[in-house]
Amino acid sequence: MHAITVKRGSIRSLVSTNGKVEPVQNFEAHAPIATTVKRLLVKEGDHVRKGQLLLELDDSDIRSQAARAQAQIKTAQANLAATENSGTQEELITLSTQLIKAHNARDLAQRNLDAYRHLQTQGAASPGEVRQAEETLQSAQADVSMLEQKQKDRYSPPEIARTVAQATEAQAAYDDAEDALSKSSVRAPFDGTIYSLPVKQGAFVQTGDLLLQEADLSKVLVRAFVDEPDIGRLQIGQRVEATWDAVPGRTWTGSVSSVPSTVKPRGNRNVGETTCLIDNADQRLLPNINLGVTIVVAEHNNVLTLQRDAMHIDDSEPYVFKIVNDRIKRQNIQFSLQNLTRVEVTSGLSEGDQVALPADELKPLFDGASVKVVP
Repeated sequence: MHAITVKRGSIRSLVSTNGKVEPVQNFEAHAPIATTVKRLLVKEGDHVRKGQLLLELDDSDIRSQAARAQAQIKTAQANLAATENSGTQEELITLSTQLIKAHNARDLAQRNLDAYRHLQTQGAASPGEVRQAEETLQSAQADVSMLEQKQKDRYSPPEIARTVAQATEAQAAYDDAEDALSKSSVRAPFDGTIYSLPVKQGAFVQTGDLLLQEADLSKVLVRAFVDEPDIGRLQIGQRVEATWDAVPGRTWTGSVSSVPSTVKPRGNRNVGETTCLIDNADQRLLPNINLGVTIVVAEHNNVLTLQRDAMHIDDSEPYVFKIVNDRIKRQNIQFSLQNLTRVEVTSGLSEGDQVALPADELKPLFDGASVKVVP
């Protein structure tokens, strides 16, 4: 029969799954208006520096919009100042002159009335003349009151609100034009790599079209999809190893940065999304590629390990068939970590012990059986 020797070594408990690469620091430029690509200064895969000019759009229409909006602002501001000051400077001067004349006319009417009343006491003026003087004073006072009210509240609240709204709209139009103008020249916001460039020089783009994508790829985020039964084993900081079929034999390392907070369907699986930060110094890993992901949930070194198929479990009791003096002895054991190929033995066996491997179904192992170990 075949047997193995219990020996010391390392053992790891793993969660294996798949994942997708995402940029940690990402920048997307979109067309602020419908226009053409005037200049394209980079190509896909280029490494760029912060502040570097990447792309220019034809901004002639945007500049025209900004100029029109600025003119609208000046008009709106003048109208707003007029409403706040109850009129333009010219209108205010005219109104003030009219008010001075009205005050003089009222004062004259008051003096005339006083004179007629005095003459009436001497019998030199009739009641009709006094009444006419009173009416003249009332008319003059009404003119003064009307002009004073006009000077105070020339514009109604709806008129003021409309003027304020016009000024606000004009400023918003100018701000939008300035924003579009600033976005017509695309510069790199940080050191990174141009990983997507869907436009060409001279091409026409619609408002909102994607112009380019830049990312810092020295460290990438991998979104791994962990099956529901394994989610409870995850912890932030656990070691992660990632592989890419396009580069056989290469392993990228990192650590778990977040654990799932919910479970969602993905195809025929129920998974939790965990994120991992992966070192990518040579920038071989690209956004949106699919990776194989291995998460090391536990690792023990210099411990007793045993080939997994040498262990049996009966009524929840783990045991092995230990070989002692060419005979089989059933030996209960305790174990800790396990993976697909090995288990960590914590009690019941010592280093150097020999343990029988499973025989075929025609020759089952049993306690006390005589055996001969073959290589």
